[in-house]
Amino acid sequence: MTNLTKNFFYSLSQNKLLNESAKKWGFKFGADKFVAGTDLDSVTKTIKKLNRYGISGTVDNLGEFVSDREEAMRATNNIIRLLNRINEENLDCHVSVKLTQLGLDIDEQFCIDNMRKIMEAASKFGIFVNIDMEDYSRYEQTLRILQTLREEFENVGTVMQAYLYRAEEDLEQLKDVRIRLVKGAYKESEAVAYQSKTEIDRNYLKLAKKRLLGDAFTSIATHDHNIINELKAFIKENNISHDKFEFQMLYGFRTELQYNLAAEGYRFCTYIPFGTDWFGYYMRRLAERPQNINLIVKDVFYDSNNKLKKKPLVIAAGAATFLCLLRKRKNSGK
Repeated sequence: MTNLTKNFFYSLSQNKLLNESAKKWGFKFGADKFVAGTDLDSVTKTIKKLNRYGISGTVDNLGEFVSDREEAMRATNNIIRLLNRINEENLDCHVSVKLTQLGLDIDEQFCIDNMRKIMEAASKFGIFVNIDMEDYSRYEQTLRILQTLREEFENVGTVMQAYLYRAEEDLEQLKDVRIRLVKGAYKESEAVAYQSKTEIDRNYLKLAKKRLLGDAFTSIATHDHNIINELKAFIKENNISHDKFEFQMLYGFRTELQYNLAAEGYRFCTYIPFGTDWFGYYMRRLAERPQNINLIVKDVFYDSNNKLKKKPLVIAAGAATFLCLLRKRKNSGK
């Protein structure tokens, strides 16, 4: 049943019609709990709040699967504006980008040209740029573009997904590159990726420990307190400097644990998404944690006083249909 629910949300994340429609809806279905606003001012406010608690950020101006050159160029300019804002406000954060937002699916060289503009601005300000890893169909291109950019720029890295069989081999090739280590948020086939939580967790711990014993900086991106506790013990046992790594979690998830880790003296970074193109990102988060459906129900149907809304919007009716469909799918999986 869990896999059925995950597949359902993942299929929604890939639906282009829903993604486009969501840009017009504004935040719905509880998305504002996990996306830090739609503009630079709102995300700047969020970053400053986190910085006051000793937490840095990596900011994602949401967008992906772009098929129009003008849209990709607008996204490039928006990211450059974000870099300027980070510099002007002296914010403790870097940026994360998706290559499909910058034209990867249009033309690889066009995407590289856009990335080069971003890297030139980031290098001028001394800001790190992380290239988010997307689904496996873009994996080889992403690694190829990373290597091309690293011929000119040092302040660029990427993400490695622990559910991929080849992750350990590829991490060896990237042993001198700053990496964010994640479990993996896309639905991949058993031909290329582990499918069970046990296997993925085991590989994640193996890769994290190997990276911690190496020289390059690693972002340990997980919300799993069991994994975090095991790695904390490993770090202490091996006397690993806190300057070599950071823990990282998504904005809106396990907030108390985020603050606690920062208070304990660990470097901590929050992944902060913002922008109007929020739907695909949000659906993948629900695919990872279907229990967040409860937050959708509360946000759509109840007010701040926990009372049922008397005049639900049309979108609430859509939410009801959405949830009924999900329940039917769940029941069919019992």
